[in-house]
This record gives sequence, structure tokens and C-alpha cells, in this order.
Amino acid sequence: MEKLLEQIKKGTVWAFPGGVHPPQQKTLSNSAQIARLPLPDKLVVPLKQHIGANGKLIVEKGQHVLKGQPLTTPAANWSVPVHAPTSGTITDIAPMPSAHPSALPELSIIIEPDGNDEWCSLNPAINPAKLSHDELVDIIHQAGISGMGGAGFPTYVKADIKQPIEFLIVNAVECEPYITADDVLMREHAKQVVQGIELMQQILNPTLCIVGIEDNKPEAIAAMTQAAEHNANIVIQTVPTVYPSGGEKQLIKLLTNREVPSSGIPADIGILVHNTGTLFAVQQAVYEGKPLIERVITVTGNTIHKPGNVWALLGTEIKHLLDCQGFSPVPQQRVVMGGPMMGFTLPTVRIGVVKTTNCILAPDHKELAEPGPEKACIRCSACADACPASLLPQQLQWFAKSKEYDKLQEHNLFDCIECGACAYVCPSEIPLVQYYRVTKVEIKEQQAEKIKADRAKERFDARKERLEREQEERQNRHKRKPAAKSDDEKQKVADALARVKNKSDNGGEKSAVAAAIARAKAKKQQGEELEPDNTEVAKERALRKEQARKYKEQKSQTDDSGDTAPVDDKKSAVAAAIARAKAKKAAQAQDEQVKTDDANTAPADDKKSAVAAAIARAKAKKAAQAQDEQVNTDDADTAAPVDDKKAAVAAAIARAKAKKAAKAQDEQTNTDDANTAAPVDDKKAAVAAAIARAKAKKAAKAAEQTDQPNVPSINEKPADNVKSEEPQTDSPSDNKKAAVAAAIARAKAKKAAKEAQQTQSDENTEQVTTAEPETPSEISPEQTAAQKKKAAVAVAIARAKAKKLQKEGNDQS
Repeated sequence: MEKLLEQIKKGTVWAFPGGVHPPQQKTLSNSAQIARLPLPDKLVVPLKQHIGANGKLIVEKGQHVLKGQPLTTPAANWSVPVHAPTSGTITDIAPMPSAHPSALPELSIIIEPDGNDEWCSLNPAINPAKLSHDELVDIIHQAGISGMGGAGFPTYVKADIKQPIEFLIVNAVECEPYITADDVLMREHAKQVVQGIELMQQILNPTLCIVGIEDNKPEAIAAMTQAAEHNANIVIQTVPTVYPSGGEKQLIKLLTNREVPSSGIPADIGILVHNTGTLFAVQQAVYEGKPLIERVITVTGNTIHKPGNVWALLGTEIKHLLDCQGFSPVPQQRVVMGGPMMGFTLPTVRIGVVKTTNCILAPDHKELAEPGPEKACIRCSACADACPASLLPQQLQWFAKSKEYDKLQEHNLFDCIECGACAYVCPSEIPLVQYYRVTKVEIKEQQAEKIKADRAKERFDARKERLEREQEERQNRHKRKPAAKSDDEKQKVADALARVKNKSDNGGEKSAVAAAIARAKAKKQQGEELEPDNTEVAKERALRKEQARKYKEQKSQTDDSGDTAPVDDKKSAVAAAIARAKAKKAAQAQDEQVKTDDANTAPADDKKSAVAAAIARAKAKKAAQAQDEQVNTDDADTAAPVDDKKAAVAAAIARAKAKKAAKAQDEQTNTDDANTAAPVDDKKAAVAAAIARAKAKKAAKAAEQTDQPNVPSINEKPADNVKSEEPQTDSPSDNKKAAVAAAIARAKAKKAAKEAQQTQSDENTEQVTTAEPETPSEISPEQTAAQKKKAAVAVAIARAKAKKLQKEGNDQS
């Protein structure tokens, strides 16, 4: 460090890479003193004239303001106020063209001067040396001072830096051609500039202050040396005239041989840089209490008759400056704000000057020729040789055209200071700086969008986490942590559980419920969360199932205790069907025999006929009963249970056959009655009606017995002379199906019996009521009356029996 200080004090200068030597053209404007211009007709004061946020507007339209009165107040970080350049009335507050290559409108305050140029009350510091650090920073902040030689960085931010500063560098190089504002300012106000340097030394307390001035400004060097001779910590250093030696990083390299890291700032290496005009504004704010409302601007060019430097109020339109200096425009005249290397062409001269405006250049066509059409790159590497930042301008231009932003950042695009040296030496006249400027804006917009999206995602994640946390808190709000239990309480819980267990072992369903209640109470005493426990209920259910299983086994053993062996299911069903068919056939044959006897027998005595008919009916009834009992006994006394499904099938077949036999019997009876040539005696008709009723009753009874097989109970023993036919299963589903099938069969049998009874009753009634003796002489009146009476009685009996049979069928269903 000491060696470096010795080298600096000896005047050692280190070179930086690249650089060019354009024509200086400074003699046009540095020969005259700084001039004062008359007040303009209006002032257009933008609210934003620096890097950072706008200030908060504190004036309104139509308000009268004084010179130096604040128009805005700081409202955010890196925000500095603006002040009224002169006294007057605010005529409007509206967007106006900005001092930018795009001339995009920015909110501005339009002031109409009143000509009095009346100051507001000023508060200069009586003894600046006794001011504290915070007081000096606040004065600089409220004065609205920002960098006046570069991008307009707020000065109070640099002054309030927390990092230790070793070197304070004053940039008085002013390397841009044509510009002489800092040169004449140092000539005429060197003392004030040095006072500003001393104020910054008081704030920052650096080891050494170095003032760098190009060797083409001998008068400024002499003036600054004389003004700073009393301060040993201020070194006036002369640097060679090379463009762009006035660049911040390049000047640091020249004076200290230190390099600012890529994407870093000078404070990272303990260095702070201020412009000459900025330090003069600091001196004015502290010593005189004046805010930043004016600055020195160079007005030059071949179309200006009186080129020179002027004090210009902030907000003064460019047209007013040109007119005051004798502007004679040429066709397609260009007006440049800034120098020829880093300045930009103004789209209109109705733009107000701002804090960073240091030059207005109005050249003719010979002085600053229009650039020609862009040609293809010839890869001469002249741009790379001239770049003071050691970049690859050609490669950056290719990436910029193809919008490869990642590669541009990898090649350190943002280290470019936009000095224009690459474009100045390019033989193909490629506007390299314009490519870089546009691409930088696009990258910054992309980064801003990414930052915005990241913040939105962070807010979303934070909100999601908060909602989940609140939901969890709501769920756990009513949960209580179990309190520590004493030994007595634990013993009580254990006793309760033991009692519950004993009850569960000895009791049934009630004990299970009591056990569950006891467990719930025990858990409630322990403070635990109640949970359903069906263990005891499940045990009771398992016990009942075991009892049912044992009952079924006992039943099966009882059924298997007979001497008969199970027979094939199909054979048993066939045997039952054959037995039922034989019984029906026997009954049918008996009925036919009775009919044949009745038809072949001549009218006889009523008493004998009645006796014969009664005997025939008894025999038929007895035979049908014997057959039905035999069938029922065969079906009911099977030792092994019959399969429900097969039994249901057999029952359905039997019912169908019974129904078919009854229908055939009815048809035969009707045919016999219709084929009888001679009228039948009323007695015979009654006999036929009785036979029909017996057949219908027998058919209904057979159907009912078929539907409901007489299965013996567990306690009954099967008959010794009956052999078991089929084993029967205990499946609940088969039982249900069999029950359904039996119900259907009973309904069908009931319907068939009802139809048969109705048909037979109608026929008998018709026969009885319509039967007449063939010759009246053969039957006496008394006999005729007796026959009619008997026939009526028979019809009534038939109707009663049919009604009774129907009622029995209803009861069975």
C-alpha cells in the first residue's frame, strides 16, 4: 500500500487496453468564459433526471413557485428531489418528450418564469467542518444532487456508503471531443471544486484523493494545483489524452493500477469516483444552501456562431440554448446531446436539459458525416483492438443479432461502457454500440420479468404454506395433549380394563357393549382421542357363528342316523314324478269307469244310482288319497336332504303335469257331456258335478303337496320303509330360490283350480237347470219336482265347496 501511494504521488500512471485518438475539437468552446443566458419563455422540468425512482409531487397546476423551491420530495430508495430553476407559475404538469434517444414522454412540470428570478429562503451551513456525516449526507440528498458526468447516480448513495474507501478519485479528464464544460469550470471555480472535494473527504475519510486531468488542459491543471496546495491528501495527476480515459474503470486503472471486477463497482476495491461538476454542486449545497438547479453546458459545432459554455437552468429547452448562441441550421441538421462518441441525436429541440446534460453539439455535414449503410463484417479485429474493456465486439454483435442473451452475458456484455470506440474504427460502419444498447434493454426487461415471476412464485408458495399451516392449526385446535397421570389414576385405568376383559369373557352382546363403554371412559380419563373398537363385538359374532355351525352338524348327524342310504338326486326326482303320474292315471281311470257305467246304465231307481255314485266317488277319492300320500311320503321321508334347486325343478314338472292332467280331464268331461244324445237325469248331473269337484280338489291338493314337500323335522324319525333319495344342502341362497319357486307353483295351481272349478260349476248348473225328461209321460210331476230340488241342492253344494276350496288356496298362498 505504501509503495502504491509513493508511486501515485510521484505521478506514475498505468495504461489501460485499447483506446482511440479522435480529433479533439475543444478549442472551439474553451477560449471564452462561462456565459449567463436570459430566462427562457418556459421551463420543462422532468421529475426523473437520475437513476432511481421519481420523487413524490408536492406542487400543483397553477401554483406560484420560487427559485430553488422543491417540486418533489424523495419517496423511495435512490430517489432525489427536483427544484424550481426560477420563480414563476406552474402552467401544466403533463408528460413531455424526455432527453433520451427514444424521446419517450415522462411526467414533467412546466413553469412559466415571472422574470423576477426570486430565490426561496436558503440555509447555508455556517461551519461545514463541524457538520456530522449524517448531516452532510442529508444536505446532499435534499439538494437533489446526482452524478453530472455519467448516468446520474444519486450522490447521497455514494456518500453514505458503508465500505471503507482508500482512494477518492475526481474525474476531471473530460476525454470526449468538443466537450469543455469541466475544463472551464475548473479554470473559473477551482476553489469551489476543491471545497467540494474536502467535503467528500470529510464524509468518506479516504486515504488519498486523486484528481485526474488530461494533459490537454494545462490551465485547469494549474488552477486545481494552486487551489489544492494547502491539502496534502489531494494529488493532481496528469494523464495522457487517450479516449476513453474518462471512463470510470479506465481512469481507476490509469491512476491506481487496480481493475474493477466484472459486474462489480469501484467500491468493491475501496475506490469511489466523483465528477468535477458533482463536487461543485456539493460545495454550493453546503456552503450556500443552493440546490442543484443549473449546470455548465458546452454549446458548440460548426453551425453555432458563438460556441462556448453557458450556465443553463435545468428544464431549459435545447432550442433556447441554440438560439442564444447563434444557431444557423443546415438542411437535415443534426443536434446531438453529448459528445460525438457517446452522445445521441435528438428527435426534437423542444426537450429540456437535465442534470446529466453536458454538451449540445450542432455539427454540419462535413464536421460529423452521416454514417453509411452497414456492410458485412470483414473480421479485421480493429474493434477488439480498440475496446478499452477487452471485450469481443464482433462476437457480441453476432449474439445480439441472434438474441442469444445467455451467450451475451457469458461474454460480459454489461462490461461495455458504450464508449463507441469499436464503431469509430469499424471499416464496415457497423453501429455496434446501438446493437449493444438495444440488447441491454431487452436483457434487463427479461430479467425484470423473471424477478417478477420469482416474486410471484414466492408469494404463492408463502400463501400456500400459510394456508396449510392454518388448516393444521384448525385441526389441532381442539386436540388436547394427555396430561401426566399419577400412579393411582393409572391403577384405576388398569382395574377398569381388567373388569372389561372379565365381562367380555363371561358375557354376550351386552358385555361387549359394556366393555366398549368402559374402554371409552378409560380413554377419556387418560385424555386420549376416542377411537371405535369392535373387538368384543367381533368375538360375540364369531361365537354365534360357531354355535350355528355346531347346530348344523348336529342336524346333519340326526338326518344321517337312518338306515337308508342316499340315492342319486335325479333318480329320486324321477321316482317321485312317476308316483304322482301313476296316482293321477289311476284317478283318471276311475273317473272314466264311473262315467262309462253311468252312460251305459239305463235310468234306474234314484236310490240305487245315488248309492252307486257315492261308492264310485269314495273309491276314487280313496285311491287318489292313497296315491297322494304315497307320493308325499316318498318326497318327505327321504333320509338325506334333497337339493333345493333340483327339488324345485321336480316340483315345477309335477305341477305342470298335474295342470295338464286336470285340463285333459275337464276336456274329457265336457266332451262326454256334449256327446250324450239323450238328456241326462238330474241325479246323473249331480253325480257328474260331484266327480268334477272331486277332481278339481284332488288336482289342487296334489299341486299344493308338490309345492310343499313334507320334510321331516330334526326331532322326527323317518319311516322305516322309506328309503332316502337325495342329500339336501343348507345353503341360504338355495333355500330362498326354492321358496320362490314353490310360491310361484302354488299361485299357478291355485289359478288352475279356480278356473277348473268355475268351468265345472257353470257346466253343472247349466246341465241341472236345462235338463228335462225326454217325454213328459215318463216322469211324474212329483218326481220332476224332487229332481229339481236335488239338482239345486247339488249346485249349492258345488258352489260352497268351490268357495271353500278357493279359501283354502288363499290360506295356503
